[in-house]
Amino acid sequence: MVLTTLLDAIFQIISILINAYIWIIIIHSLILLIAPPFHHHPIMQTLDRLTRPAYFKIRKYIPTIYNGIDFAPLIVLIGLKFLDLFLIRLILQTLQG
Repeated sequence: MVLTTLLDAIFQIISILINAYIWIIIIHSLILLIAPPFHHHPIMQTLDRLTRPAYFKIRKYIPTIYNGIDFAPLIVLIGLKFLDLFLIRLILQTLQG
């Protein structure tokens, strides 16, 4: 009972962190789309530092730029949403019985 509650809390926190990272990717992509000249702004540099590792891992295995459009954020978003909706929810449902 206690272990189940602890694991449930841990996976809920992981789900919240995944969703927060998804919003970071969305905000970063929208700012780059709307206002590319602000690339040297401290907020953009922070968002770059947060998103660049995930993009790098995807770009290492898959070419993500087609016709000048970078699809790395979309691929990362799909992967994170799959992780959240399928794996985390499956584990939570299994723990709850």
